[in-house]
Amino acid sequence: MIDVHDGPRLDALRSRLRLDPHRLKRLRVQLLKNHRGIERALDELPSELRAEFAAQVRFHHLELVQHRDSEIDGATKLVFRTDDDLRIETVILRARTGRTALCVSSQVGCGVGCDFCATGRLGARRNLTRGEVLDQVVQANTRLASEGRAVRNLVFMGMGEPLHNEAVLHEALESLTQTHCFDLAPAHICVSTVGIPAAMVRLAQRFPRVRLALSLHSARQDVRSRLIPLARHHDLDELRSAVAEVTRVQGQPIMLEHLLLDGLNDGAEDLEALVAWIGDLPVHINLIPYNPIPDAPLLKSTPKPRREAFANELKSRGFRVTLRYSLGADVTAACGQLVRDENRREARR
Repeated sequence: MIDVHDGPRLDALRSRLRLDPHRLKRLRVQLLKNHRGIERALDELPSELRAEFAAQVRFHHLELVQHRDSEIDGATKLVFRTDDDLRIETVILRARTGRTALCVSSQVGCGVGCDFCATGRLGARRNLTRGEVLDQVVQANTRLASEGRAVRNLVFMGMGEPLHNEAVLHEALESLTQTHCFDLAPAHICVSTVGIPAAMVRLAQRFPRVRLALSLHSARQDVRSRLIPLARHHDLDELRSAVAEVTRVQGQPIMLEHLLLDGLNDGAEDLEALVAWIGDLPVHINLIPYNPIPDAPLLKSTPKPRREAFANELKSRGFRVTLRYSLGADVTAACGQLVRDENRREARR
């Protein structure tokens, strides 16, 4: 079948069916921009062609099998099933500002193996396809349409390391930002990575307005390597050079994510190392509380007063700092908590 996101093949089908190109354009607008669902989208076609068109085009690549709504902060976790019976999770974030964001997954599981992340404990099962990545956006928007909402900000911070699925990530970003597809503003899209230097630079060169977030978590090599095993392959000097090039190409600050863990990366030595590593790089520092996971019972979040003190000290040094709060923790939809037991069982088999 033809992927609804595959423009060239879809256009070839339109030609075979002798379908007015404006009809096909309106169908895609209804599905990708107006979020009206498949039936309303097909209404844009002549009645005699709808069945034949629908029989040859695949609109959805994922099956929604569960959703869980937070009772405290407006987050919603969507659980999707893939064709090979694996599960991925996507999170709708309704921020206090009124904006709606979507946290998208790029892999089933993750091969990075960060100590604090439930997804990493699963390992990398496989990369998602372009259709699976984009279908998370389509189905979330269809759901949000009944609330009078739509995804405004998109963050690749779900399951998986996006730059380990680089080709698909680039294809998805093309569709997300093209005016005849999703037409999202590149500045409203953020790709979060633990730090693959060459891939970070390639992303910045191809999509200079898409935001990049680096999960640094420590500017001390030994601590960072403990928290992020992949850091053993890319030291802090190499990573800093990549950040410098990314900010040069994009002409905007990169976001540094720093998860504060009690007694591990939240002391005076850690702060001084962070300040020294940043130097004159244009950055925006996001300080994040740790969200507990069963696989890491010894990790504890830095208490709020000390998180605030860490933030205030960085601000006093002239840095832009945001002290983040978690959304969706009560439905295990917060950062680092995404994992499915079904995938664990499949991995064992």
